[in-house]
Amino acid sequence: MTASGGLLSRSINAVIRGLMRATGTSLNGRTLTLCGHDELHAALDAMHREGNFGAEDRDRLSELFDLTELEVSDVMRHRMAMVAVNADDPADVIVRTVLESPYTRMPVWRNSTENIIGVVHAKDLLRALLEPDTTPADVDILKIMQKPWFVPDSTSLKDQLAAFLKRKVHFAVVVDEYGEVQGIVTLEDIMEEIVGDIADEHDVEIQGVRKEANGSIVVDGSVPIRDLNRALGWDLPDGDATTIAGLVINSSMLIPEERQAFTFYGKRFIVMKREKNRITRLRIRPAEDTAPGAE
Repeated sequence: MTASGGLLSRSINAVIRGLMRATGTSLNGRTLTLCGHDELHAALDAMHREGNFGAEDRDRLSELFDLTELEVSDVMRHRMAMVAVNADDPADVIVRTVLESPYTRMPVWRNSTENIIGVVHAKDLLRALLEPDTTPADVDILKIMQKPWFVPDSTSLKDQLAAFLKRKVHFAVVVDEYGEVQGIVTLEDIMEEIVGDIADEHDVEIQGVRKEANGSIVVDGSVPIRDLNRALGWDLPDGDATTIAGLVINSSMLIPEERQAFTFYGKRFIVMKREKNRITRLRIRPAEDTAPGAE
């Protein structure tokens, strides 16, 4: 196991052991299965009232137990927002794409972006470039990439977290019941559900989101709702749609035209750009009138 994976595993185990000791619950392999969700939250609230730990610790532990109720599809990066490389591109183009990306791992596709044939790690790419007399044009991505790991989109976050730690990997490709690629999920995505956004020296601001001087937000339609909620502290519903464009289409029950505006959930959504039947860009600002509707 990598150092980061071992640390995460030990931290989670320590949190659970401390909670169970404090509540007088016997800890064993079946504890989380046997303890009811409501009972666990009640115990957390009781410990908070007694001053055993603060509200922030209570909320984080609550998030840990909520992993059984969330699925991989709730936190994955949707395929429309997925950054990947084409195995058939020139080697120097692939090298530049990977090294210029803010991500350490990227899917590799061939013929179609939904045909994922591997995963390339920037570390492995750099190691290949350090070989004597090797130039970017000499790199064979097919030899460097790792075999992709496919996981069902219905997998609970609790089970996926355990699988990540057991397999000692941090990256998986998410597929639906028909085997179609839906997106990607990482160990960090799940840990952020427990402890909030994990600060990292390589983290970047959420891609596809730009704050305007007037306070409005310009958002690419493919931005996941959960990413937007997390980055801006919003509470937009993500039960029936994954992306912000999907939320507008689902809430309005139509494919909006450009410049069409809607008011939902305390926000004003203005369609800035549409390509065929896809909303590709939106402007969002606080709503003057929170009653649902369109103009």
